[in-house]
Amino acid sequence: MSTGDIPWHEQRSRDEPVYRAQIEYLLGHSAFYREKLAASGIRSAQDAGGLADLHELPFTEKDELRASRDDEHPIGTHLAASMEDVIRVYSTSGTTGTPSYIPLVAEDLANWVEISTRSYGASGVSAGERMVTTYNAGPFVAGVTLDAFAKMGLCHIPVGAGNTDRLMTAVRLLKPQVLGCTPSYAMHLAEWAAERGIDTATSSVNKILVAGEPGGGEPEMRRRIEAAWGARVTEAMGIGDISVSLWGECAHQDGMHFSGEGFVYFELIDPETGALLPLEDGAEGELVYTHLRHKAAPLLRFRSRDRVRLSMGRCACGRSTPRVRCIGRTDDLLIVRGVNVFPSAVRDVVGKIGADVSGTISIQPKTKAVKQVPPLPLVVELARGVAPNQELASRIRQRVRDELLVTTEITLVPFGALPRTDYKTKLVDWSQSG
Repeated sequence: MSTGDIPWHEQRSRDEPVYRAQIEYLLGHSAFYREKLAASGIRSAQDAGGLADLHELPFTEKDELRASRDDEHPIGTHLAASMEDVIRVYSTSGTTGTPSYIPLVAEDLANWVEISTRSYGASGVSAGERMVTTYNAGPFVAGVTLDAFAKMGLCHIPVGAGNTDRLMTAVRLLKPQVLGCTPSYAMHLAEWAAERGIDTATSSVNKILVAGEPGGGEPEMRRRIEAAWGARVTEAMGIGDISVSLWGECAHQDGMHFSGEGFVYFELIDPETGALLPLEDGAEGELVYTHLRHKAAPLLRFRSRDRVRLSMGRCACGRSTPRVRCIGRTDDLLIVRGVNVFPSAVRDVVGKIGADVSGTISIQPKTKAVKQVPPLPLVVELARGVAPNQELASRIRQRVRDELLVTTEITLVPFGALPRTDYKTKLVDWSQSG
């Protein structure tokens, strides 16, 4: 298993020949990329060049892949392997219509398991520990984590989503050391337990591995989860079309380490212009991914829509791989009078108010558009037993204004008024928009 101990500046030279072989494979097996690259004047691997020329190749967008699907090509014309060689097909949730299918040949699956093993291994879990999870992993790419947990020698206790009673019973009786869920659900579990007089801070859980949404890296949300559970929180991040758990945080909690070295190449771009950004400490931009060793449905310069802040240099854990902290999704971005607003950033700022708020928020735009006219409607849930008052609302409004440069209209609601979820929390509620 890689531990990220190869000097990062040497990784690109190792990736170079693998990338060139992948481009040749794409042109030979993917009708989608033969047509796409030909439109850019690229008809051979030699035309495409090497990694130094990668930024000159066109991006791949999710909508392009969807558009290439039809009844004859249910996966899409980017399928580059025979279905007889495919051993697993995952799907997306299909929230925008027909699900997208993600095929894997045996080699792809083994590579994904290795990436996920690196990512979760960084968190400090070890063979023999018991881990209870809430992933509904059957049809979705998160299912690869089940293979990774087995490879790592963990005793995996899959509970699935939607059954808090069952999960907390497993925590009480089986005494797992590790909990795996979304950050929103980790908070919900602690609230659910507190209402029933259960002290999660004294449970057997001492590590919480969160993924599936931004939040685990938000300082205030992390502080709340760790205080409620008496456990260390580390986060992981991936993307279904490329690989699960591409990034995984170590016990030093200084960002998620890149775990896809040798299998996936990443770039950082300006999300507005598409221009390539240098990989340097503190750089912010959108992650773009290219497969290096993929057979079933490899992708080239796939836009993730994940906006991150990059950290370079060797971590205290000894790994030299780059680290990221997710700022938010570029497709969740709101623009208020020229100011970029990420919903997760608003939640973090509100959480800093302290014990008067629960940490749960809902942004409720007035119009169904990226651009919003101030003030931005923001519903803030109070902590248990706290009554709404104008001074608190003013304090929240000022804090958001000071830190995010955005004017808001604050509505305070009682504890429990905003919905909870056992999966991903929606921070933007469009139901009030015209």
